[in-house]
Amino acid sequence: MDKYMSCGSILSAGGSGPFEKALSSDWADMVDGFQKAALESRLGIPLIYGIDAVHGNNSVYGATIFPHNISLGATRDTDLAYKIGVATALEVRASGIPYNFAPCIGVCRDPRWGRCYECYGEDTEIVRKMTTIVSGLQGQPPEGHPKGYPFLAGRDKVVACAKHFVGDGGTDKGINEGNTLASYDDLERIHMAAYLDCISQGVCTVMASFSSWNGTKMHSHHFLLTQILKDKLGFKGFVISDWQALDKLSDPHGSNYRNCISSAVNAGIDMDILNLVESGEIPMARIDDAVERILRVKFVAGLFEYPMADKSLLDTVGCKMHRELAREAVRKSLVLLKNGKDPKKPFLPLDRNCKKILVAGTHADDLGYQCGGWTFNWSGTSGRITIGTTILDAIKEAVGDKTELIYEQNPSPDTFTGQDFSFAVVAVGESPYVEDGGGDPELIIPFNGAELISSVAERVPTLAILISGRPVTLKPELLEKIDGLIAAWLPGSEGGGITDVIFGDHEFQGRLPVTWFKSVEQLPMHVGEDSYDPLFPLGFGLRSNNKRLSD
Repeated sequence: MDKYMSCGSILSAGGSGPFEKALSSDWADMVDGFQKAALESRLGIPLIYGIDAVHGNNSVYGATIFPHNISLGATRDTDLAYKIGVATALEVRASGIPYNFAPCIGVCRDPRWGRCYECYGEDTEIVRKMTTIVSGLQGQPPEGHPKGYPFLAGRDKVVACAKHFVGDGGTDKGINEGNTLASYDDLERIHMAAYLDCISQGVCTVMASFSSWNGTKMHSHHFLLTQILKDKLGFKGFVISDWQALDKLSDPHGSNYRNCISSAVNAGIDMDILNLVESGEIPMARIDDAVERILRVKFVAGLFEYPMADKSLLDTVGCKMHRELAREAVRKSLVLLKNGKDPKKPFLPLDRNCKKILVAGTHADDLGYQCGGWTFNWSGTSGRITIGTTILDAIKEAVGDKTELIYEQNPSPDTFTGQDFSFAVVAVGESPYVEDGGGDPELIIPFNGAELISSVAERVPTLAILISGRPVTLKPELLEKIDGLIAAWLPGSEGGGITDVIFGDHEFQGRLPVTWFKSVEQLPMHVGEDSYDPLFPLGFGLRSNNKRLSD
């Protein structure tokens, strides 16, 4: 433990924790051990522990896994985002962690980007609305709170982090960590506006982006990090580097890592500092400013008064109230794209009292696929990775014992022999991914998903449910065959939110937070352009009576 004695901060990268399937109490014990060592150091300054709880406390077994941000963008529900922030703060703080690297407020301008699902949408105004999650995580600053200064309401709140500053969702061709080619006016109008909303809510920290702006990497961009973010926007919290981002800075001197560090720190990065003061590479004033900002956040977070975990919060982890909130988020996020081959004869809602239902598809009974990346580990994985309800589980619960339910992941022609299915529910989609691993120039449904839907729809009236972090390619012939189509995004642990809507207990409310393209050759494509010719436009969504929802 001695190596942590002088450590000011620690983070858990995706998948790193006390041990596999560790509970919140185990996390709290681990973090308290680090904190105890820090408090026994010469100055006794508490460390600040951070984690990527980007859709609930997603690294902790048994925590509530909320839908990813693209799902929340489909709801347009600012109060829902706030409540999810409140719930997430409780579950994170229960694990002894006071700092959450969320929310991502990037504006995704190209779905080929592997972090599309971490964004609330392609439209700046949608993203700005959903920043209410910051006040949920940190608490609402009182009237008269000094502009730009960090705020935290109490021990049941967490330090939030607006990321990734700035332009991460606008890179050329959606390349992760790529280059955003834009004028300053467009950068400010499209990608920077939501940071103003976060700063006005007292957001404590901002994370710099891996990406570049017109060829200059953000981690070494003094103009944007210092002159704009700190000076012009008045941000008084601290700026943190992204994971190993300093390693990726080009070194113009061709020498060693010290130059990368000094470049980033002098540009305005506050946390990730080495001792380069004596050489004059980093001015003492820059260090003083960084230390002041970091200590300011630690004081605001109450770490000096209450450095240890509050284990009275453990009962909130995965509690019924939070799971009901996640279920509400799922049902509000579902976007109905097609409902019946004849618009005058809607296919949905489905009849839960019918004789026999076929459930099929790679994503019908896979909790890991529902949750996507940043769940259980960094990249996400398949299977029963935590506590939750799959689509199949939810359908079984919804129809009860009177309706016969047959599940085959990949039904063959023999499946239909002698069977009289009333209808089929086929759930397909993307496997979990993060960042570079999610970059996709084709956006074809994996696992032959389109072929599976087509095969079933040729034999039985079919509802297709897409589990994905972004729009995927949908060919006209597939759309013609199916009777219903739902974009369910990445719904998380509470699959019951899907059956709440498809069986008619709740109405569809979701609207597309991104444009759904006809072909990837159209990308990037945004509403308002002369050439705008989407399959489904930004804001599209149907009610079960086939009337359009409207913004």
